[in-house]
Amino acid sequence: MPERQILTRETLGQFEQLILTAIMTVGKGSAYGVPIYDEVCKLAEKRINFGSLYVTLDRLERKGLVSSRLTDPRKEPRGRSKRFYQLESDGLRLLQESVATSLRVADALSGKWSFIRKWSPKGHA
Repeated sequence: MPERQILTRETLGQFEQLILTAIMTVGKGSAYGVPIYDEVCKLAEKRINFGSLYVTLDRLERKGLVSSRLTDPRKEPRGRSKRFYQLESDGLRLLQESVATSLRVADALSGKWSFIRKWSPKGHA
């Protein structure tokens, strides 16, 4: 396995935040490709590229933010392993920091919502 990267808040991008949130929302024991994909699409309010999901999951695993395990293919209906993902402590910490930053930004802009609504898509803000 490649050497683990040193993590800072700046290393967590928006798409990564969506994926970490999806893994947490889907729940332990159920977080594999399709449910994660469905949850990320729901959170992003658009369909995403399936390949991008897996590239990002691999990157998050290299960073030590998530871990994964393969199931026994003999126990799967189609005979193919599923890869299940779970958040690691660094992933949870960075996600919490990201949410806290978003809340501070929202709080700082709370008096500016009329300006923001003017530029937001209908129904968002």
